[in-house]
Amino acid sequence: MQSSSFSSASSRPLTAYGWDDGFAESFAACAGPGSVPGRVVRVDRGRVDAVVSDGDGVRTVLADTALVATRDPMRVPCTGDWAVIDLGEVGAGRDGVVRALLPRRTAFVRSTSSKRSEGQVLAANVDHAVVAVSLAVDLDLGRIERFVSLAWESGAQPLVVLTKADLVGAPDVLAHLVADVATAAPGVQVLAASATAGDGLDVLAAVLAGGTSVLLGQSGAGKSTLANALVGEDVQDVRAARDRDGKGRHTTTTRDLLVLPGGGVLIDTPGLRGVGMWDADTGLARAFSDVEELAAQCRFHDCAHATEPGCAVLEAIESGALPQRRLESYRKLLRENERIAAKTDARLRAEIRRDWKQKMALGRHMVERKRGARG
Repeated sequence: MQSSSFSSASSRPLTAYGWDDGFAESFAACAGPGSVPGRVVRVDRGRVDAVVSDGDGVRTVLADTALVATRDPMRVPCTGDWAVIDLGEVGAGRDGVVRALLPRRTAFVRSTSSKRSEGQVLAANVDHAVVAVSLAVDLDLGRIERFVSLAWESGAQPLVVLTKADLVGAPDVLAHLVADVATAAPGVQVLAASATAGDGLDVLAAVLAGGTSVLLGQSGAGKSTLANALVGEDVQDVRAARDRDGKGRHTTTTRDLLVLPGGGVLIDTPGLRGVGMWDADTGLARAFSDVEELAAQCRFHDCAHATEPGCAVLEAIESGALPQRRLESYRKLLRENERIAAKTDARLRAEIRRDWKQKMALGRHMVERKRGARG
């Protein structure tokens, strides 16, 4: 682990964590003497836990993130990031420092609840975005569509897992629920699984093998229980969900990257109370591909799908081919996405104006200093 000429042999142990030639090229372009690549497995208060190569295996180091600190929440280190870590910068309570983040291939982003309309990256460099949905409560297809839209936008492949399938008695009822979700998520694989009974876990593990996956969903969706079942041991704390609404109590408080025995790694996330849209035009188009395809067949290119003649969307609703609920969900998410985009643009414009005013003030100050010097 001597320098930026980090060899492929030295980095081989990181392959299990997703390291490949593409990341190696990015690392070589920005690494300096004493730097090694590491994958962020946890972020906590300005420091990260990262796995780095240690001979024939890996070890976890604690690295400070002060050198890559930024006000932009979209650019702060996140679980799943690959980083350039300087292990020569050892200090009190740390093994090194993060000098740079490698370019992200994918990023699952949601809007925060703050009035600043900021985005938050929940996981980086993810191949599969696994949306966990509990069958212990009534299905919320609109929420599933929201998650799937953001998953498509992230660049990852969405996958919906209906957890606690053992609570659904009749097989035909379970099949009906799977079909309902599949209709709300065209092009997305939908699996029913039970961590308690072990049903569906083999199929899920096979899908996730060899890549990086992030586990998303509300508290009480059974994410931590599912993560424990996939890993094969109790690595995440689990608490019972409330009987009245099936919601859990946020037993997972950080985003942790876990190694799967069948290959691949899994990022378990805390339960998400809200998942706001964030610049998800492409994701919405893919999540509602059925609506978009119908809209392309309308007589008028600017059809609002309200009362216009020759509207293929309304015809599909009348025939039962497209649920009215799905069109309303599509409109709702589009409006929300447009509002966030408008707020974000306004914030960027305000920041540009603020920077310009600061530069103008500095310019005036320098002019006055020059005048004073002449006098």
